[in-house]
Amino acid sequence: MTSPSERRLRKEFLELIKNPIPGVIIDGEKIEKNINEWNVTIIGAEGTIYQGETFELQFLFNDKYPFDSPSVVFIGKNIPEHSHIYSNGHICLSILSQDWTPALSVGAVCLSIRSMLSSATKKERPPDDLIYTKTCSKNPKKTKWFFHDDNV
Repeated sequence: MTSPSERRLRKEFLELIKNPIPGVIIDGEKIEKNINEWNVTIIGAEGTIYQGETFELQFLFNDKYPFDSPSVVFIGKNIPEHSHIYSNGHICLSILSQDWTPALSVGAVCLSIRSMLSSATKKERPPDDLIYTKTCSKNPKKTKWFFHDDNV
């Protein structure tokens, strides 16, 4: 018997296969082996500072998904230099924490992250990258995020 979380993830997986998102590639083989761990490749959009670059995201889901957000981090050797992405791959994005809603999906998260990358005008780390990466939990969901843009 499959759990509600697993049914939802399978539905999202099938939707992404049927209607792929430009610049987003899912690792279907890995997902078939473990529905709770997804690897997704994001390709930098044309005309942006990340044009043609590829980045890998890891989504980890618990049995409370979609009522609880997935853990989403960049993995691998090519972590984008961005003012909301830490050098350890953690992403400061409100929809991954307090603004999460069950109406969101893997596809919506990927679109948000690709949009966030596309809007960047320079490659830089968050101002607190060094301190954060030395003191943070391995799980980004345990971080109480402070959104620097909120003070603008």
